[in-house]
Amino acid sequence: MLPKLVTPKYDMIIPSTRETVTYRPYVVKEEKILLIAFESQDENQIEKSVIDIIKTCVESNVNLDKLTTFDIEFMFVTLRSKSVGEGITLNMKCENETCDHTNEVKINLDELNVANLDEEEPIDTHIKLTDDISVDLKWATMNDRISSSDSKTETEAVIQMVAKSIETIYSGEEIHSTKDVAKKEVVEFVESLSTDQFQSIAEVLSKAPYLNYKLKYDCNKCGHDHVRELNGLADFFQ
Repeated sequence: MLPKLVTPKYDMIIPSTRETVTYRPYVVKEEKILLIAFESQDENQIEKSVIDIIKTCVESNVNLDKLTTFDIEFMFVTLRSKSVGEGITLNMKCENETCDHTNEVKINLDELNVANLDEEEPIDTHIKLTDDISVDLKWATMNDRISSSDSKTETEAVIQMVAKSIETIYSGEEIHSTKDVAKKEVVEFVESLSTDQFQSIAEVLSKAPYLNYKLKYDCNKCGHDHVRELNGLADFFQ
C-alpha cells in the first residue's frame, strides 16, 4: 500500500464574521479544477471552482452560501498562499504611452487586506426611501453574483444584484424579510423605485468591502514608476 502524505492544517479568520476556521492547503487534484476553470476564461466557472475548492479544504463547519463575496475571495487567496506559496507573479503592461514593455511583478499574498471593512465605523446599510418605507442592505454573496451574471442584459444584472442585496423592507410597522418573500416580488419592488431611491441604494452598495493590494513597481525597460491598486479576485490572477 502506498504511503499517504500528511497535509498541514492552518487557521484563518473570516473577515465579516471574525470566525476562525481551520483549513488545509489544496492539492494537485483541486488545483487541476482551478486551472481548467482559468483556462476557460469563464468568470462564472472560475468563481464556482473557487467555492468548490474552499468547501473541500475548509474543515470547519461554515455555510459558504451566506458569506460575502469579499469573504470568499479573501479565504481563497489565503488558502492559495499556503498551497502554492505566498508570492504570485503578474504580467503588468507599462502605462507609459511610449513603452509597451510587459513586466513580471511579484506580489506577496500575505500583504492583502480587505478595504472598507472598518469595525469601529461600519457603513450604515439602513436606507430611508420615504417617510414610511426603508430597507436594510446586506453585502452580496458570491452565489448572488454568479446567479445575477446569468441575466440577459447588464441592466437586469444590476437590478438582480440590488434585489439580492436587500435584506429587510420596512413599511410602516410592517417588517418584511426578503428571504421569506418571492424573488420576483423583491425585483418588482426594486423596479418600482425612483431613480434617486435606486441611486441611494447603489451608492451604499458601491462602498462594500473588497479585496485590495497596493502595488508599486518600476518598468524594467523605461523606468516608469507605477502605483496601482488590485481589487477583487480577478485582478490577482491576470
